[in-house]
Amino acid sequence: MPQFINITCATSSNASIQQELTASLLKPAASLSPKFFYDALGSKLFEAITLLDEYYPTRTEASIFEAHNAHIARAVADSGIKTACLIDLGAGNCAKAAELMPFLSPRQYVPVDISVDFMREAADKLQTRFPALDIVGVGMDFSSSLTLPDAVQSHDRVFFYPGSSLGNFSPPDALRFLQQTADSQQGKASGLLLGIDLVKDAAVLQAAYDDAVGVTAAFNKNVLLHANALLGADFDLRQWRHVALFNLQDSRIEMHLEAITNTTVRWAGHERSFAAGERIHTENSYKYTLDGMSSLLKQAGFSHVQHWTDAQGWFGVFWASK
Repeated sequence: MPQFINITCATSSNASIQQELTASLLKPAASLSPKFFYDALGSKLFEAITLLDEYYPTRTEASIFEAHNAHIARAVADSGIKTACLIDLGAGNCAKAAELMPFLSPRQYVPVDISVDFMREAADKLQTRFPALDIVGVGMDFSSSLTLPDAVQSHDRVFFYPGSSLGNFSPPDALRFLQQTADSQQGKASGLLLGIDLVKDAAVLQAAYDDAVGVTAAFNKNVLLHANALLGADFDLRQWRHVALFNLQDSRIEMHLEAITNTTVRWAGHERSFAAGERIHTENSYKYTLDGMSSLLKQAGFSHVQHWTDAQGWFGVFWASK
């Protein structure tokens, strides 16, 4: 059976989470961190998003891995990594890592996710498929620290960060995060396998984040339900609408929640009034060029960078090693 280590409580107490949410909501331009999307319902809604026709990243990334699995495994082996510890950041349902197992043959698999119960269920299923695999699930918010428990293998670490989740960080924060993965005292990585969304037509990008069925809208609004649960707030979802747009200047998709009418939200000791049309910024998803991401990885401390793309050049998979 998999081992599970939940260090979320040690690093993010209820009080600190409430302080973080309160500070974000009371800023002149209110915001909520995208990490708060992923409660149990949010995780399932995101699974549904990945199946939508408009949402190309998941299937495009999967096609790259399917076409280049052998090349990726060879690149990992050529880096001198033999008994790999595959650390899956934002593991979710563990499905992407599962497809890599026959090619990378890791000794240990470490799914890391803030949504602990969802990850636990997925890891249990993965263990039945790969009974000999050493699985150590870690519940934590890895956006601020990559310091992992002692049960995680200390050598031959391969970080796996698919789905273009790195795009949620601003470029300076993305650099700091990548530096953590490369740092011998933090991530202790021997290599990083990274999926990243690439710059493309704005209409394609916007459709991916504002689907016709409205699943992404439900996913975005669910962050308010999560805030209600964490803060004891009284957000009314009927008073908010989902907004997604492409910011060409900053090369990023932005997601917002916009107040439909004047509304006031209250929680313990605080309140915030929103005028009709005022927005809460919930997510950025930066889009990169191949050269731009290669440069960022080298700046972070990785010496060797390779990449593979789909035929349209919509998505890139990068292998970076030291």
